[in-house]
Amino acid sequence: MKLARRVEQLPPYLFARISELIATKRAAGVDVISLGIGDPDIPTPPHLIEVLQRAAEKPANHRYPESDGLPELRQAIARWYAKRHGVTLDPNREIVPLIGSKEGIGHLPLCLIDPGDVALMTDPGYPVYEIGTMFAGGESVKLPLREEDGWLPRLDDIPVEVARRAKVLWLNYPNNPTGAVADRAFFAHAVAWAREHDVLIAHDLAYADVVYDGYEPSSILEVDGAKDVAIEFNSLSKAFNMTGWRVGMAVGNATVINALTRVKTNLDSGIPQAIQEMAIAALDDPRDAIAQHNAIYTRRRDRVVAVLRELGLRLDPPKASLYVWARLPAAERSSAEFAARLIDATGVVVTPGVSYGPSGEGYIRISLTVPDDRLEEALRRLSAFARGETVL
Repeated sequence: MKLARRVEQLPPYLFARISELIATKRAAGVDVISLGIGDPDIPTPPHLIEVLQRAAEKPANHRYPESDGLPELRQAIARWYAKRHGVTLDPNREIVPLIGSKEGIGHLPLCLIDPGDVALMTDPGYPVYEIGTMFAGGESVKLPLREEDGWLPRLDDIPVEVARRAKVLWLNYPNNPTGAVADRAFFAHAVAWAREHDVLIAHDLAYADVVYDGYEPSSILEVDGAKDVAIEFNSLSKAFNMTGWRVGMAVGNATVINALTRVKTNLDSGIPQAIQEMAIAALDDPRDAIAQHNAIYTRRRDRVVAVLRELGLRLDPPKASLYVWARLPAAERSSAEFAARLIDATGVVVTPGVSYGPSGEGYIRISLTVPDDRLEEALRRLSAFARGETVL
């Protein structure tokens, strides 16, 4: 049986060697602790689970939902954007709920990309931007991010011939994996660039509510005229610890939102309605739960930063996101080799920066979504390793 080329072209699993080391360590009885997955360990707030339980008992919620979501959910999303970002959205034309933002990110290229078209994406960056483009038959052009630029792309350096073929520019701030943030001035420049080159901006705002030290991220839609050239993906996964319930949204340019809705109508049947009711309750909720979660993440961030510095890594504490991104010591040549050595010596898993693209080489990413006791044990081992002690 011969598979389709698009499947055969999927990149190999970048953690293959590390996965082998993890399996070997576990087979030898080592307690392996992973700091590599960005999946909140804190449960969904109990009052939202109660809403879900009541909604699950309604017979109307046992039937097929609609791909474009309950009108009440779209209205709740509009209220959220107005309250959170001062952005006015038409619930009937500029919003579509998603089965998690990843689903919409993967489907968007089907709306915009024809064979031969280009999608621009940042490097390092979330791999789904590139995979979705490949499935649509397009070509990905990576924009290298640099620490000295604050991990923001140099849009004015994009060659004219590339910009002419580009259909979409992917942005993601607060950023995964770097934790970098972008201000409104950057977004205004990006909107002007997109208008000049007739390119849609797809901005991924999944980490807007995981913030530290009083920082408040902007939506790109706060920029005047942004809806002419931009849509934004958002998610309840990180804000409300709802990764398992799969609730996200795309908002912005009405033409693109309509196209994405049409694609979804042909490929899925929408979010289960009981979960939509829970999402409405979350969006209309005070931000108390978010503040409580962020206090936990702040404490973890500060502990991780201190230990990474003991290891000789260079970093700035992130203002947002679930990740700490750190530069390896100058003597280290390979992020994958460094990660493999940590697993071998300590049983602690970190993510090599090169997993997110060539410009991520020389860095590692650590996730803060690990229960406190497991995180403290991992940090104890890393600190001992930094002092040259035998850990395992």
